[in-house]
Amino acid sequence: MKVATVSKSLIFVVFVVGLLAVAFAVRSPHHVVATGKHSRPGDTGTQIVIRFANNPQPMPPFLLSDLNGEVISTASWRGKVVLLNFWATWCPPCRDEIPEMVELSKRFKDRLQIVGVSMDDSPSEDVRQFAKEMGIDYPIVMGSRTLSREYGGVPALPTSFVVNTDGKIVQKHEGLYPIDLYDSEVRSLLGMPVDAKIETFEDTGQIFLKNAIHAKELPGVDFQGLDEDQKRAALKRLNSEICACGCKLTIAQCRINDSACSTSQQLAQKIVREIRSGSSHPSPPLSNAIRQ
Repeated sequence: MKVATVSKSLIFVVFVVGLLAVAFAVRSPHHVVATGKHSRPGDTGTQIVIRFANNPQPMPPFLLSDLNGEVISTASWRGKVVLLNFWATWCPPCRDEIPEMVELSKRFKDRLQIVGVSMDDSPSEDVRQFAKEMGIDYPIVMGSRTLSREYGGVPALPTSFVVNTDGKIVQKHEGLYPIDLYDSEVRSLLGMPVDAKIETFEDTGQIFLKNAIHAKELPGVDFQGLDEDQKRAALKRLNSEICACGCKLTIAQCRINDSACSTSQQLAQKIVREIRSGSSHPSPPLSNAIRQ
C-alpha cells in the first residue's frame, strides 16, 4: 500500500512539473528567426531578420481629420518613420497589438509617427471611447474602402505599412508581429544601431498588388514545361484576366493576395495547360462574367 501511494504521489508531482514547464514556455518571450518573408511571432531562434523593399513606392497621400478633429496629412510626416496601422475595435489580434504600438510610440517619440486607421463601421465616437479605454496616444482616423484600395487592399486586420523617412513604403505586415521586429525596423530606418540582419527584396505584389505584374513566380502556379516565351505569355494572361472568385483582382493578384483561393488556382492551372499544349483557341476565361 505504501509503495502504491508513493508511486501515485510521484506521478502527480511529475504531472504538475510538466504543466509548469508548458506554462513557462507559453509565457516566454517570442524569438525571431531568419526564415520566410519576415519573422513571425512564435518562431524559435536567436536573430531578428528585417526585410525592406528595394523598389519602395511612395505612400499614397491622404488628408483626413482624426478622432479629435485634428487634420492629419501624410505630407507632415516626411523625415519620420511611419507605421500606418489598419485595425478595428472588434478584431482580437488588433486589441493584442495596441499595447505594443503604444510602447513603440513612447520609445521613439517624435521620430516615429504611428497612425491608426480604424476600419470600424461603428460611429467615430465609439472608436474614440475605445481608444481612450485602451490608452491609445497616437492619432486615429476613420478608414474607408477607398483608402484601403489606395494601399493595394487590406487583406487582413491588423495590417501595418512601414514607411521610411522619405515617405516610401518598405514593408507590409499582415497580422501580429513581435514588438522587437518593429523596434528593429524603426531603428534601422532611423540610422540607429540595430542587432538584426537586414535583407532586401523586390516588391512583386507583397506590398502593392499592382506590382504583381513584375512577378516571375506565383504562389501555387507551376510553370514547369514552359519555355521563356510561353511563360511570358502565361504571366501576361494571368495579369490581365480577372479572377472569378469575386475579388475583382487579376488572377495573378489574387494568387498573391490569397494563395488559398481555389478559383484563382484552377484558372491559373487552366491557362498554363492551354499555353503548354500550344492551344491557339483557349476557352473563354471564367472571369468574363466579372468584366461584363
